[in-house]
Amino acid sequence: MNKRYIMKMQFKIVGLFLIISTLASCHYLDVDQYFDDTLTLDSAFTKRTYVEGFLSNAFEVMYVDVSDISSGGRDAYYTGGYALFASDDLLKMDDYTKRYQNGEYSPSETLLEDKWKRVFEPVRKASTFIKYVDKCTEMTMAERSDLKAQARFLRAYAYWVLLRQYGPIPLIPEDGFDISMTYSELSVQRNTFDECVDFIATDFLLAARNLPLTRTANNIGRPTRGAALAARARLYLYAASPLYNGNKDLFELKNNDGTQLIPQDYDESKWARAAAAALDVINLKQYSLLTVDTTSTTVKPPYNANYSDKNFPDGWADIDPFESYRRVFDGAVSASKNPEIIFTRPNDNDYGIADLVKLLMPYSLEGTNAIAVTLKQVDAYCMKDGRTIDEAKATGDYVEDGFTTTASEYDFLSRGVSLQYANREPRFYASIAYPGSVWECSSAGEKTYQNKQVFYYKDQTDGKQYGTEGNYPVTGIGLKKYYNPEDALTEGGYLVEKFEPAIRYADVLLWYAEAVNELTQTYKETLFNGDEVEIKRDVEEMRKGMKPVRMRAGVPDLADNVYQDQDAFRTALKHERQIELFAESKRYYDLRRWKDAAIEENIPIYGYNIEMNQTNSQKQSFYKSTLVSTYPKIFLDPKMYLWPIPQYELVRNKKLTQNPGW
Repeated sequence: MNKRYIMKMQFKIVGLFLIISTLASCHYLDVDQYFDDTLTLDSAFTKRTYVEGFLSNAFEVMYVDVSDISSGGRDAYYTGGYALFASDDLLKMDDYTKRYQNGEYSPSETLLEDKWKRVFEPVRKASTFIKYVDKCTEMTMAERSDLKAQARFLRAYAYWVLLRQYGPIPLIPEDGFDISMTYSELSVQRNTFDECVDFIATDFLLAARNLPLTRTANNIGRPTRGAALAARARLYLYAASPLYNGNKDLFELKNNDGTQLIPQDYDESKWARAAAAALDVINLKQYSLLTVDTTSTTVKPPYNANYSDKNFPDGWADIDPFESYRRVFDGAVSASKNPEIIFTRPNDNDYGIADLVKLLMPYSLEGTNAIAVTLKQVDAYCMKDGRTIDEAKATGDYVEDGFTTTASEYDFLSRGVSLQYANREPRFYASIAYPGSVWECSSAGEKTYQNKQVFYYKDQTDGKQYGTEGNYPVTGIGLKKYYNPEDALTEGGYLVEKFEPAIRYADVLLWYAEAVNELTQTYKETLFNGDEVEIKRDVEEMRKGMKPVRMRAGVPDLADNVYQDQDAFRTALKHERQIELFAESKRYYDLRRWKDAAIEENIPIYGYNIEMNQTNSQKQSFYKSTLVSTYPKIFLDPKMYLWPIPQYELVRNKKLTQNPGW
């Protein structure tokens, strides 16, 4: 083949990618005519390099627009993940966070959440890939099967993101549309929620059958069998949850022909299906919670006769709970070697976890200092013996007044720190940048930037007086999750490479416990390997999901009476997810699928009194619970459980109906 022909073919392929990318980003129907350009596509899919490039191009949206964790960095409009700052636990100091918190979005103003415009693109590309990849004879059948399975995963994941945000969506014909059809004929109505779930679940299942169990380090970000099965389990969990399972508040969500889109009758068997799907992931025996061995510096939890002398997962005798939790997120363990990570997305320093670290690091350490944690989230963390702070208050073990006088009085705390942070569980210290926490920044070139204690009093460098609103945590509490002790932004420093915990094993375990708890009958389910099992409410099965998560965190397992009481366990599980999965965008969607957002997200945001200075007369007053008036909080029930479909799409597609209330 001569060089001129090769260059001509490369130009054609690049042009095809640009056409698909550009048009699909405008309207999810516009690109179909190009799918029927079989001559061009036949040519494109004959060469390995073009095939691999096509799929890589399709995955690009997966890595950006559908990410759950974003800093809003390089170009916020083209990154996903802003829901991270839109719930009741975490804030980013900018105008967009205020608009999310105050519900200032509509069909004509979708803020940064117009996934309708962008996420149908990978659906289209994946469908094209599935249709044409077998034409590439330069690849073996096994290679084509793997790539086709990846495309199915991509399509299912993109559909899932749309379903999670908008509710029922139109499922686009896999072969595209006939280009002879008129524009009005191209309009499609929404499929029912159950139809969407069945289609997406089937794609995940088909993908799982042909995906490998593991990927090499240079293929991190491409799905495995476990990723497909876990994504399917999460899908089923949502389908079983109150928002979509017999939710009469969404009775008005219908197509123009009157088709009901949300099931109006509760179906308990959906919880059994979700439990079985989570069990499929557990049964792979491919994943485990990350743990770190004890050392001479390990801070051990209080002695507990049931757990202190037993090794993990029966206890915590051989692990360091603080380091075990922190290292899941701080990059100390690479994604390829972290046994807890089931699916991740590559991040770069412009818009991923690394940029989030830049935003959360203190201003005095050349960070942006723009992330704040709500007081509600801070108070959710338990004491180190597992009691809530309210339970500890009753016995005088939770102290709100006073400060440490030395750096050796309490584990984790330095001098001058409020005593309310004493004796808290390890996940608190790994996640919260409380006033007086120490930032090691060991890679910093100058010693003055290492082991720096940071306070957020008004008269301090990291407080209100020295910065604009975007350069101090408006609640007086910062975020430390994802920060690594080596991270430094000053001259000579560096950031340890991070990765997004898109799906991790702790989440799967908690899904399993949640689903099993909701059962009142016994169900027979067929597992991925073909085995038939009975799924029923079983305390030991629930413990299989809950206990390892708490043991890794160094807090006692739930009491037997909590496991035995369905309502009590449900409450405990929601609390556990709030802590364990904090700052992973899980809270935003959990509150919606549980239908708890109308309560939890209508509670005003509170923090500390950031107008107080670090003087003896004022610093105790700094810790007084104070309304954050600059971030009003509103959730309109029931319309804000689903995002509005963009107005431009309703104009184009006359068969689409809007979500209720919009």
